[in-house]
Amino acid sequence: MMNRRTFLAASGLAGTALMASGKDTPGKPVVVLATDWGFKGNLTEFCEAIKQAGYDGMEMWWPGTAVRQKELQDALDRFDLKIGYLCGGSQTVFEEHFQAFRSALEAAAARKPLYINCHSGKDYFTYDQNKAFVDLTGEVAARTGIPVCHETHRGRMLYSAPVTRSFIEKHPSLRLTLDISHWCNVHESLLADQAETVDKALERVDHIHARIGHAQGPQVNDPRAPEWSRARDAHFAWWDKVVERKRKAGETVTFLTEFGPPDYFPTLPYTRQPVSDQWEINVYMMKLLRERYG
Repeated sequence: MMNRRTFLAASGLAGTALMASGKDTPGKPVVVLATDWGFKGNLTEFCEAIKQAGYDGMEMWWPGTAVRQKELQDALDRFDLKIGYLCGGSQTVFEEHFQAFRSALEAAAARKPLYINCHSGKDYFTYDQNKAFVDLTGEVAARTGIPVCHETHRGRMLYSAPVTRSFIEKHPSLRLTLDISHWCNVHESLLADQAETVDKALERVDHIHARIGHAQGPQVNDPRAPEWSRARDAHFAWWDKVVERKRKAGETVTFLTEFGPPDYFPTLPYTRQPVSDQWEINVYMMKLLRERYG
């Protein structure tokens, strides 16, 4: 049985091996952002915590009220943090969903964030309905110069690798936020049998959600654990390709560390106690990304 000291030593060696295998490609440093998902304090406390931890900024849902927008901007200014916005819709009726998405997208774009990440459409919307999101975001990106990316996310428009490939082949303007942990879960694999499709997707990626998934779920219980080395290595290999491409193009690479709280985090029965610490793991991922990519 592995004791705590042996476990920490093994996880440290795993991290060292990952860093050693990274692409030594010169270019702009990566920008690593934090998620407010699961944070228990207020916005000011969150911004202070991520600044002290060493993050460059945050990604969060576009705030819907003027009071919340001012509160956010004041906190960003106070702690000198960058922002990427998340826009989407929850309505089940397409027309209502699309209108809510359009409103949030236009308002977020007016604030000139680093990028806008889209939870686009629904997996049960028709092709033409989901296409409307691609057409809209392409127009907004062209008009504003802000990267607008569609996330590869379960339940959304780009919920699977083959569906995403179909959109890529039909829409040259489509840009992606890569959260490939979802595809590992959807396809119950590390996608070795869809390497060509994955490579096509990687060519369209502008932003990365750095969560590590596996064949039976979108989030491993602790990325430092040696039993997840195969899944961890697969994700870093995908991210390496994006970083190398964007650095060759002279572009900044943005990451979000997005290990989530319960019930994304596996928990103990009855108590729902997380088996690992969400904040600690996200900070670990932030440091690992900086060490690997500079």
